[in-house]
Amino acid sequence: MGIPAAFASSYPSWDDVQRAMNDEGAKATEVARIQALISDLTQKVADTQSAAAAASDQLYAAQQQFFAAITKADLLQAQADSSAQAADQAARKANQVAAQLARDEGNDPSLRLFFAGNAENTDDLLTRLGTMDKFLDYSRSVYENAVSTRNTAQSLADQAKVARNERDRLKQAAEEKMKAAQAAAQAAKAALDEQASNVETLKAQLAALKDTTTNTVAGYQAGVAARAAEEQARREREAAEAAANGGGAAAGSGGWVRPHGGARSSSYGPRTPDCGPQGCSSSYHYGADLANGCGAPIYAANSGTVDYAGRNGNYGNYIRIQHGAGISTGYAHIMDGGIIVDSGQQVGSGQIIAYAGDTGRSFGCHLHFEVYIDGGYTNPIQFMEDRGVYV
Repeated sequence: MGIPAAFASSYPSWDDVQRAMNDEGAKATEVARIQALISDLTQKVADTQSAAAAASDQLYAAQQQFFAAITKADLLQAQADSSAQAADQAARKANQVAAQLARDEGNDPSLRLFFAGNAENTDDLLTRLGTMDKFLDYSRSVYENAVSTRNTAQSLADQAKVARNERDRLKQAAEEKMKAAQAAAQAAKAALDEQASNVETLKAQLAALKDTTTNTVAGYQAGVAARAAEEQARREREAAEAAANGGGAAAGSGGWVRPHGGARSSSYGPRTPDCGPQGCSSSYHYGADLANGCGAPIYAANSGTVDYAGRNGNYGNYIRIQHGAGISTGYAHIMDGGIIVDSGQQVGSGQIIAYAGDTGRSFGCHLHFEVYIDGGYTNPIQFMEDRGVYV
């Protein structure tokens, strides 16, 4: 993946800084060390984020190829089924004609004509023979049509089988890309967390070493502690929100709830693409868009296990939750910093998992919501309505 190994250097303590301040040589050494640490942390974040972005683009491409393969396989199978019915009808018709020809004199009036006595004159005989010739031509065309229709049905059935195999292969490829993208996203998050946990302290230590005023190490430490307390309070608020049941999530049957407030801004199925500076939207919409404003909470549509939380190409920031029985749900265009669950985490129905944003190929803050059955897309509007939830 091109992700650098975890940074193994130890970080200086405030005692190290205090001791270095009493010796110019030690101070210079400590300044260089801290500057290198800050630079390494910054580079590590950049490298892991770049790797995560590349992996997310590969995931998105693989996922869309899988979806396209589903459509192709379903279309070919429908054509094969229709052709098989036509082939059966053609075969029955050919059998009926063959049965008529096999009778000694036949029950069909036209066949009785062929075997009824001698012709009164040459013209009458020629007329009868011409009629027979036409009937034989007709029976030949029936036979040829039956053979052609059967061959077409078999060809379409063979193509449908190949398409299903390709669909299954692409499904597996998409799942592998998702695992790789999740690993890259976790590495990027770990690098960012490491930077967030240490860089402010390092900067404060660097400022203390470079400071020629009367500011003390204790003063810098107090500033760092205050910022840490603010960050801890913010995380506790987010944790409380995440643990709370979504108050605005309308409930249906079987634990299913509406994943977001607001009106539906785009439905499922074919659509005219929208275009903007970031490119054009797809011509087929695999989900339903719900618009409730930037930063509005997104709820888990049902209880389950988060198996992806990170960037996903044109989906922007994205979460997928496995609910069991082959059913999973996807949540896209989440705001930067708006994912508040991790891969592998258990979530409850209606729990806040993220906040709506405008990431990826999006045209305004909203939630793009998808439902999958055995990994393949399905109509989320109909799926939720069948469970008493209207999106």
